[in-house]
Amino acid sequence: MDDERREFLYDLLDTASPAGFEADGQRVWVEYVSEFADVRTDAYGNAVATYDGSDGDADSPEFAFAGHADEVGFIVASVSEDGFLRIEPIGGVDNTVSEGTQIHVHTTDGVVNGVIGQTATHLRGFGGDEEAADVTEQHVDIGAEDGDHARELVEIGDPATPAAGVHELAGTRLAGRALDNRAGAWVAAEALRRAAERGVDCTVHAVSTVQEELGTKGAQMVAFDLDPDAAVVVDVTHAGDNPTYPGKRATEVELGGGPTVARGAANHPLVVRAVRDAGEDEGIDVQVETNGLRTGTDADAFFTARGGTPTLMLGIPNRYMHTPAEVVDTDDLTDAAAVLAAFAAANEDRESFAVDV
Repeated sequence: MDDERREFLYDLLDTASPAGFEADGQRVWVEYVSEFADVRTDAYGNAVATYDGSDGDADSPEFAFAGHADEVGFIVASVSEDGFLRIEPIGGVDNTVSEGTQIHVHTTDGVVNGVIGQTATHLRGFGGDEEAADVTEQHVDIGAEDGDHARELVEIGDPATPAAGVHELAGTRLAGRALDNRAGAWVAAEALRRAAERGVDCTVHAVSTVQEELGTKGAQMVAFDLDPDAAVVVDVTHAGDNPTYPGKRATEVELGGGPTVARGAANHPLVVRAVRDAGEDEGIDVQVETNGLRTGTDADAFFTARGGTPTLMLGIPNRYMHTPAEVVDTDDLTDAAAVLAAFAAANEDRESFAVDV
């Protein structure tokens, strides 16, 4: 990953975008893609960047590459008289890692630092095996003297995110908060840039959606508006090559092995085949995983839109998902962008992805 592309990724990761509060992160994404595409946004902040290489040919296909902008987080629900905050989760927050975490509360006046309190192990008993409290039972200490002081600093409904930064690990590995799914949003933008650089003779949209973590809400809005011949949703997927992965769940996905194409559920078999062929033709490793029931991503919204849109979930292997220390391999991100640009180029004359029945 070159320096300019890395800076874009780090800017995305450093900008908090909890679901329902994505505007700051979307501005970073829009500023980047505006250099090589036309961009539009909608009422809730979904962003669509378009490169039109069709030269006016109405029969030229359209492809959409999408990643979601939002991340899991917290929202201030109440302020106690002694100045502590109670919070609710935004999305699928892991309550086993939130206690003892430093957080940023994002107010209209800027960031207020806080700590989700954790009783010292000395007081709980060393080696205790008690369960973590639900997020709604946890409290945030912002250092306020009392409730009036706390209300001067924050207000009900302010969102919050873990105060975790980006850390480079050995080789091409990267750790950080919200790689789910800044990784996918980065790939969508970079795939569009590469497709435009190749001068593909088709229309390519890069999409950064909102509120995926709340149930693919933004994707439902975009899928109603766009009408692509095929959509590829880029999101993180579980890597099984680490000691925390449960042995009872079968997978062959590993970090650094390339992006994954998923088979089953929403994933259209001809789009699966086309992306795998593009990877093979370009010498890009593509792993295969399975979605027996659903993808759990924006692909679940895209594939049923407009009477059915051929859709694929392209995965970025990720360790420790929905924690403040997710881990990816940046080579998987660059390979994902490359294979999508190659897919667009290889299918610029394709008439349809309809299955032969």
